[in-house]
Amino acid sequence: MQERFNLEKTYQYLLIALAFLMPLTVSLANLVIVIIVLLWLCSGDYKSKYNEIISSKLLISSIVFYILHIIGMFWTEDLEWGFHILHKMWYFLLLLPVLYTIVKKEYTKYYIYAFLVAIALTEILSYLVWFEVIGEFRKAYLHNPTPFMSSVSYNPFLAFTIYLVIHEILFNKELKKLMLGLYSFFSIVMIINMFITGGRAGQVAFFALMAILILQYFTGQRIKALIVALIFIPAVFITAYQISPNFEHRVNLAIDEIVNYDVKTVAKHQSASSSAGIRILFAINSWEIIKENALLGAGTGDFPNEYKKISVRNSPNAPYADNPHNMYVLVLVQLGIVGLLSMLSIMYYQIKLSFKGSNRFFRDVGFALPLLFLVIMWSDSYLLGHFTGLLFVFFSSFLYKDFEKS
Repeated sequence: MQERFNLEKTYQYLLIALAFLMPLTVSLANLVIVIIVLLWLCSGDYKSKYNEIISSKLLISSIVFYILHIIGMFWTEDLEWGFHILHKMWYFLLLLPVLYTIVKKEYTKYYIYAFLVAIALTEILSYLVWFEVIGEFRKAYLHNPTPFMSSVSYNPFLAFTIYLVIHEILFNKELKKLMLGLYSFFSIVMIINMFITGGRAGQVAFFALMAILILQYFTGQRIKALIVALIFIPAVFITAYQISPNFEHRVNLAIDEIVNYDVKTVAKHQSASSSAGIRILFAINSWEIIKENALLGAGTGDFPNEYKKISVRNSPNAPYADNPHNMYVLVLVQLGIVGLLSMLSIMYYQIKLSFKGSNRFFRDVGFALPLLFLVIMWSDSYLLGHFTGLLFVFFSSFLYKDFEKS
C-alpha cells in the first residue's frame, strides 16, 4: 500500500514537472515522458489499466487514429518517412492512455500552475529580448521574440494560456485580490506579446477563444454576448493593428495574398511564394492526390513523394513540401476520408464530454481545447509538432477524466 502511494505521488510530481517543461524544452520534457511511461509499463496492475483505457471512447478514438497510421504503412512506398510519421504520432497510441490513467483531478491546479509559471518565464524572456535588455538567443530575435519555440507554436500556446487566465479572472470567485491583480496583469502582457510576434494561426485562435469565452460568460444571454464580442474583438484587433507594425504588416500581407492570389504566378515564380500563398498552393496540389486516393489515402509515408510528382508538373519553381502545413489536408492525403473522420472523432468526443462536466473549469476548458486545434490545424500540421502535440495530449489527459463514467 505504501509502495502504491509513493508511486502515485511520484507520478504527480512528474506530471507537474512535465507541465512546467512542456513549453520550455523538448529534451527534458521527453526525458520526463520516458520516465513516466517506463514506470507505468513496469508498475503492474495491467488489467485495471486496460479496463480504464477500453472504457474511454476518447482514448479508443486516439488509439484507432494511430492504428490507422500503422495500417497505412502497408501501401506506403516511402517506409522511412512513414516510420518518421509513426514516431511523431506515438503520443496518440501510448502517451495519452498512460497519462489518462495516472492523472488526478485534485492535482489539476498544480498542473495548471506549473504550466502558467513556465509561460510566465517565456514572457519575461520574450520582453527582455524585445526591449533589447538581453541579446537574441535560440528562437528569440528582436522582431519575433519567441524564446523556446517558433512563433508557429508559440502563439497557439499564448492563445490557450490567455484563455485559461481570463477564465480564472471571470469565473474563480475564490481568487484573492493579489492573484486577481497578477492574473489581470499577466493576461494584458500576454495579449500584447501575442501581437508583437508573428504567429497568425495563434492570433486567429486567440480571437476565436475570446469569442467562446464571452459566450461562456454570458450563458443564456446570446444578444448580450454578441454585442460584447462585436465590441471587444474588433477593439483588440484595431488596437493591435494600430500599435504593432509586425501585426499590421502580417495582416496586410495575408489580405493581399488571399485577395490577389494567382495560382499560376505562385506556381511559376518562387519569389512570389509567401506564407498564405504557398499554403493555398500546397492545398491545390494536394487535392489532386486526395482525388485519386479519397477513401484510404496514399499511405502514411507517401505525402512527400506524391506531392513532388504533382509539384513537378504543376508548380516546378515553387517550394516542395514534406507536409502541406494543414493537418486536415495531410491526413486526407495519408489516410483518406477514413483517417480524417478518425481524427475528427477525437475532437468530437472531447466536445461531447465537455458538456458532461459539472465543474465549470473542466466544462469550459474542455470545449476550448478542441476548438483551438480545430482552428489552428487549418494553417499547419499541429498534431505532428512536439510542443503543440504535447499540449493537446497533456491537457486532454485530465480535462475529460471520469466524465464518461458520469
